[in-house]
Amino acid sequence: MASITANQLKTKGVSALAPIIDENKAAMITVRGKNRYVVMDFDTYNHLRECELEAAIVETKRELEHGEVFKDSIDEHIKRIVDEL
Repeated sequence: MASITANQLKTKGVSALAPIIDENKAAMITVRGKNRYVVMDFDTYNHLRECELEAAIVETKRELEHGEVFKDSIDEHIKRIVDEL
């Protein structure tokens, strides 16, 4: 992933990100030599978010199939949580 320093971003502005993102889909922003942030275009972000949500659905379905769920009332649920503390 291509990177840009926070100082470059400060001096050149957001327009400095466009060529990096166009070529690499994302840009790493470094602060004092350490990777701190990732900037990407909105379509890429939405795609990653959809993948994350799809993975959560798959995991939830697997848990349901394996009986790894609780079917408690609210009071039972709170009691179980408090007892685990």
